[in-house]
Amino acid sequence: MDRLAREEPLTWWNPAVTDTASGLVASGIDPAMVADAAARLERFRPWIAQTFPETAAAKGLIESPLQEATAWARGAGIREGRVLLKRDDILPVSGSVKARGGVHEVLQHAESLAVAHGLLPGPPHPPEEVPDYAVFATEPFRRLMGAHRVVVGSTGNLGLSIGIISAALGLQATVHMSTHAQQWKKDLLRSRGVEVVEHSTDYTQAVAAGREAAEGDESVHFVDDEHSLSLFAGYAVAGSRVVVQLRERGIPVDAEHPLVVHLPCGIGGAPGGVAYGLKREFGDAVHCVFVEPTQAPCMLLGVHTGRHDDISVAELGLSTRTVADGLAVGRPSGFVGRAVQGLIAGYVTASDEQMLARVKSLSSSEGVIVEPSAAAALEAVHRVATASAAGAAGDCRARGVPAGHDDAAAPEIPVGATHLAWLTGGGMLPDEVRARYTG
Repeated sequence: MDRLAREEPLTWWNPAVTDTASGLVASGIDPAMVADAAARLERFRPWIAQTFPETAAAKGLIESPLQEATAWARGAGIREGRVLLKRDDILPVSGSVKARGGVHEVLQHAESLAVAHGLLPGPPHPPEEVPDYAVFATEPFRRLMGAHRVVVGSTGNLGLSIGIISAALGLQATVHMSTHAQQWKKDLLRSRGVEVVEHSTDYTQAVAAGREAAEGDESVHFVDDEHSLSLFAGYAVAGSRVVVQLRERGIPVDAEHPLVVHLPCGIGGAPGGVAYGLKREFGDAVHCVFVEPTQAPCMLLGVHTGRHDDISVAELGLSTRTVADGLAVGRPSGFVGRAVQGLIAGYVTASDEQMLARVKSLSSSEGVIVEPSAAAALEAVHRVATASAAGAAGDCRARGVPAGHDDAAAPEIPVGATHLAWLTGGGMLPDEVRARYTG
């Protein structure tokens, strides 16, 4: 706790981690929810392809590629194994991982409205009777959507995904943004006709304002980043997608060839959902690591203390002010923290200086420019991979484990493991912001 309060970068291996089978049961998550989300995204592909031209070649599939990061790994001193980038920074629609959960929840809401008002038969549908969801672009559907509003609180990227997809469907949208949100994200949303309400408070207060604004109005749907199962399910679909991508590359994932996935974490919904999906697919062969700013290690704090959303980093004197605006969250999702606590192998905290350095090194080595919040994943890759190579698995201090915990929970990660850095955002950065990060 003292090291967290001092904003000291560290690595903590979770002593409460369990085997995957036990962790999935303890999560309380119904796996059918993820299958339902995958089916919904499939049904909407005709409309998505028609509405977002960048998805046309993939026939409306919202997915990002895997990319080798050989040059970056070499520059980072990683000599063995493989480093991959999951390019959610160029995920279609909104250029961040939030296009997974955020898009799914809005589509689910739109579908439920259409069914409730008799414009669509309710799912499930026999394969031969699946409606053509391109009808969501027609006037009756847009007229219905125009009478309803979606509201969300956000530090930026979730608001972008919710606002963009809502506006495309014809839904009214309001995004409550905290003081950490960057101006260009607010400007982009307003250019799409989205109402942006600015708050001079932190993320938690912006969410609370959004929730309050939606109360008592049946025409308003509130996207609750702290508790939403729909968001979680949309993120979790990524697990089965990664299975296919690794198989196509001929990259094995098993006990002898583990996969270590490094996931930037804010309130926890996106990394929690992705981790759940990955653990369902790869079991004990995948190790998930959450990465947070030293100024806002809310999920680590919640899990470490067992208090989850009953504790805020403010109690440690931390302000949540960080260049990683997407991770600037002081209080974690209690739902996600409790659901996946047995599935997350470890937690890494990174300073602003470390994240900015990784932004520059990725740009110079691979020509990929991401937000600092996404580059946090690379700091975790470097720390975990080089520690494994140095044979430091039994040295608590070398691994940066907080005082009071031993390193018994550290997974056995061979130097030849595959490390996957989940680049969670950056594809929509304006040129001047890119120049500022990489200059």
